[in-house]
Amino acid sequence: MSKPRLLDLFCGAGGATRGYQLAGFHVTGVDLKPQPRYCGDDFHQADALEFASDPGLIARCFDAVHASPPCQAYTQAALTWRRRGKEYPRLIEPTRELLRATGLPWVLENVPDAPIRADYILCGCMVDLELRRERWFETSWRGFEMSHPHRHTHPVVSVVGHGTPSWVRERLGRNPTIAEYRAAMGIDWMNRNELSEAIPPAYTEFIGSRLLSVVEQAA
Repeated sequence: MSKPRLLDLFCGAGGATRGYQLAGFHVTGVDLKPQPRYCGDDFHQADALEFASDPGLIARCFDAVHASPPCQAYTQAALTWRRRGKEYPRLIEPTRELLRATGLPWVLENVPDAPIRADYILCGCMVDLELRRERWFETSWRGFEMSHPHRHTHPVVSVVGHGTPSWVRERLGRNPTIAEYRAAMGIDWMNRNELSEAIPPAYTEFIGSRLLSVVEQAA
């Protein structure tokens, strides 16, 4: 039996992709930049919104879509740069419109306080990772489950930006190593810059199991 086909827009090196693979999907990734370490089944280097600009074609080729538009316009890590006048792309609204136009089940992911509906809120402490990294997921099926609140009982790694912020160093008493960052994220194939953009696979394995049920019901 063939696997359902998922399109992962703005895929990076494939953190979200790996989780969806574990949930049972065949995953095609799309990203503007080359991704030599991408872990998915297929990859296209292209502008994500241009690649998916024909909703009817996307609906014929795939069974579901995940999208993680750039988050720098909303993150605390980029706040200083925004205050200095740096502008970042705001692609959540056009991405949502595209997802809705496909008529497929979809997931839209971003950081806390981004302009998305938080149907699911996940952090490392909720999926057995030694990680502080909250992410929000808006879904076409308006999913909802009661989840545990944050329960970090001791200092854990936070993957923030492309270096080690002073507050992370103060909390841990050291600069985390690349091995610690990879272990915390559940990702062993990415470099530090790729990790900073990634979603832990455990998050999308959790979301993907729910999405798979929606796809099967739609079929």
